[in-house]
Amino acid sequence: MILVAGLPLLTLALVAGQHHLSLADDLLIYLVAVIAVAVVGGFWPAVLAAVTASLLLNWYFTVPVHTLAIADPHNLLALLLFVTVAVTVSSVVHLSAHRARQADRSAGEAAQLLSLAQTVLGGADTPAAVLAHLTGTCGGSAELLEQVSGQWVRVAASGNPPVRAGWPGDEAASRVEARADLVLVVDGQAQPVTSRLLAGFAAQAASALDRDRLRTQASQAEALAEGNRMRTALLAAVSHDLRSPIASAKAAISSLRSEDIDWDDADSAELLATADESLDRLTHLVGNLLDMSRLQAGALSLFPRPSGLDEIIAMSLDDLGPAGREITVDIPDALPAVRADPAILERIVVNLTENALRYSPAGKPPLLAASALGDRVELRVVDRGPGIPEGDRDRMFVPFQRLGDTDNTTGVGLGLALARGLTEAMDGTLTAEDTPGGGLTMIISLPAAPGN
Repeated sequence: MILVAGLPLLTLALVAGQHHLSLADDLLIYLVAVIAVAVVGGFWPAVLAAVTASLLLNWYFTVPVHTLAIADPHNLLALLLFVTVAVTVSSVVHLSAHRARQADRSAGEAAQLLSLAQTVLGGADTPAAVLAHLTGTCGGSAELLEQVSGQWVRVAASGNPPVRAGWPGDEAASRVEARADLVLVVDGQAQPVTSRLLAGFAAQAASALDRDRLRTQASQAEALAEGNRMRTALLAAVSHDLRSPIASAKAAISSLRSEDIDWDDADSAELLATADESLDRLTHLVGNLLDMSRLQAGALSLFPRPSGLDEIIAMSLDDLGPAGREITVDIPDALPAVRADPAILERIVVNLTENALRYSPAGKPPLLAASALGDRVELRVVDRGPGIPEGDRDRMFVPFQRLGDTDNTTGVGLGLALARGLTEAMDGTLTAEDTPGGGLTMIISLPAAPGN
């Protein structure tokens, strides 16, 4: 309207210079003015400007002047053609400007959807991440609502959406259906958001919700399968490995209680030793099973504190009895203390050293060697046995795996799994590598105690 009102000023300027311009020049000048109105104001203001301009041309520049009468038919035709051309050109200009705005808006939507796709492909593939991207781009709040048992339940939200009594039909918010039972509701956007863009976000949020639920179901199925595998392995262990020491202890005690045989002192002592050894082995196996269950449930209590590795190794070797005296130990005097639970670390060292003794050939005892590496301390348990192929090293840390070991007195295959779990619970690592010249080296890496 301001531009239309500016036409009288243009008229005054033209009237002041009338002796220099012809009617054709005036028509072209007014046509330019009308096109400018069309570019800035749109089609209808341009139509109003064209009509206004034709009246001004008729009144001031068409003979007889200062009247709406037109003496020359050619001037009438010129004014009619002026209005026609002005309206036509204004329509074309308006349509071009409208399409340019649509193209800019579509480009903006495409850029936002591309950014969303990059976010999703980058790993933020959850409904909450999609809604966070929407509110981060356009402001306001967004929520994804699902119909469950006849009621709308919020499954994801971003931007603190308000509590409404009429979800999701509240007229104060924009609502887009992702599907019949899932809607996206947005409110308070700082930038105008088209329904097409919201539909894209709604579709992405629905897809992310479906993928999230599929991942949850897959994880649950995997956990169930792992639980079934563990139960099957545990039943096999209980039915065989745990039965063996029970059967040995039962046979020894039953023999001692038998009234049919008169056992001498030596035989009685041997039977008692057999029962004691079997019960010790049973206690060890049951203790490992309980510790593994506590470790997997996150209920195993650990008390890490600065501890001297030399003292822990000395106690571990004492636990091994006479076999511990065969072990070669290389502990530097200046070795830093480690941050660990001494009792737990002692069990780990005993476990790994027992394995090394079991597979070490005669005359080649295992070696326990420690060294400092940055802010970590490493203890290596080195044996010269047959070793383990590299492809089986991850599997040897899986519970109930003995990798072809047919010696049923070695337990249920929990030793290495429990040792790794206990080590990781103390912020450490347990890995395996080849021993140069043959054999296997188990490496315990633990954090050095602060202040060393």
